[in-house]
Amino acid sequence: MKLWIKNTILAVLLVLIIAVPLLFKGGSEFGGSDGEAEEAISEIDENYEPWFESFYEPPSSEIESLFFCIQSAIGAGIVGFALGRITSKKNKEEKA
Repeated sequence: MKLWIKNTILAVLLVLIIAVPLLFKGGSEFGGSDGEAEEAISEIDENYEPWFESFYEPPSSEIESLFFCIQSAIGAGIVGFALGRITSKKNKEEKA
């Protein structure tokens, strides 16, 4: 299979992965797991108090999402760098 066909298929799959949830759940509030966990714990034990509070509360959910994306990108960069280094070391050893 040619490379451009593979890339086209991957691009279509990417668009579908993004579009399908938005079409079926459009206008929904996408909350995080932290809020859901706090609600579940409060249902079990009404006297529960969190151990600590956040030291910084972002002004909006969009900024909070931005911070999460930046954190994900940094983590992916570190993992990609490490895998690239490991792969290049193996290739250098095989050529020697």
